[in-house]
Amino acid sequence: MTSPPRRRATDTRPIPFPVLIADIGGTNVRFSVQAEVHSPRRDYETVHTHDFPDFASAVQTVLDKTAIMPHALLIAAAGPIVGGHTKLTNAEWLIDPEKLRAELNLDTVITFNDFEGVALALPTLTDDQVMQIGGGESIPREPRVVIGPGTGLGVAALVYGDQCYRPLAGEGGHVDMGPVSDRDFAIWPHIARFHGRITGETLLSGNGLVRIYRAIVAADAARDRGCAEGADVTSAAHEGDPVAEEALDLFFTYLGRLAGDLSLIFLPKGGVYIAGGIVPRLADRLAASPFRVAFEDKAPHRAIVEEMPTFLITEPKPAIAGMASFAILPERFALDLRGRRFDR
Repeated sequence: MTSPPRRRATDTRPIPFPVLIADIGGTNVRFSVQAEVHSPRRDYETVHTHDFPDFASAVQTVLDKTAIMPHALLIAAAGPIVGGHTKLTNAEWLIDPEKLRAELNLDTVITFNDFEGVALALPTLTDDQVMQIGGGESIPREPRVVIGPGTGLGVAALVYGDQCYRPLAGEGGHVDMGPVSDRDFAIWPHIARFHGRITGETLLSGNGLVRIYRAIVAADAARDRGCAEGADVTSAAHEGDPVAEEALDLFFTYLGRLAGDLSLIFLPKGGVYIAGGIVPRLADRLAASPFRVAFEDKAPHRAIVEEMPTFLITEPKPAIAGMASFAILPERFALDLRGRRFDR
């Protein structure tokens, strides 16, 4: 007796076009429209999350600029998806897909974690969309990891099996981090905790860069230039301020350590990818920083980690690109969309 063919736990139903695609972060919202399967993606102006009371109001800025009325909406949001709803971790919006579908007269709404959206883009990124920072060759269909400091810290992975890719989303930005070097032990007591903890996001975010800067100032009784935002620290570093320069070096060191830890967990021979709103603007500093040294400092498994390639994603809208890839060819991915896909 022949057993029935095994079915993948995935949702490959076609998505009705045109598709409006939104990447919602704690600071910015990026929009794009994929009108048809074979048409070029059309990007729209990025807007600031805090300029609007809710997501539907932000969407209207796009609808006012296009004659295309979307039939579907794909959303990547910076926060955990619980019961279909998403509360942004670093902003006050609550994303309610059923309410959005009714308000915007859509056929379909699908929600993703923001770095799940970035992970969807990893198989299709080309050489001109990434910059390699050390390591060996990327091996096709091997696991890949993406990490990205921005308003918060996003983490996701992508694995291949059963002839399709499966993104693994989580809240990896909130894992604990601890001091390693003598310098760390000197400044660690001065780092402002977040919810009583020092996590990846405590250090590897815009506010995290400020925390590192202020900890150095306190530990050394150094001159304080009053840096209140991550951009202030990077500007001061460009001007040659030694405290800001060290803060950036430590930022990249801690990014390398956490990325290296993720490599030990996933053994991503396909590569570790860096995204987010901060590091792509600092590509030259990243390449010259201690990032890769910290990434490889994983004895007794240094030899394994040394071979793993690390890449900076230079594509400006990777989550948008990932969701567009999913909209065009959903059968390429294994995604269980129960509780995340809402149809008329």
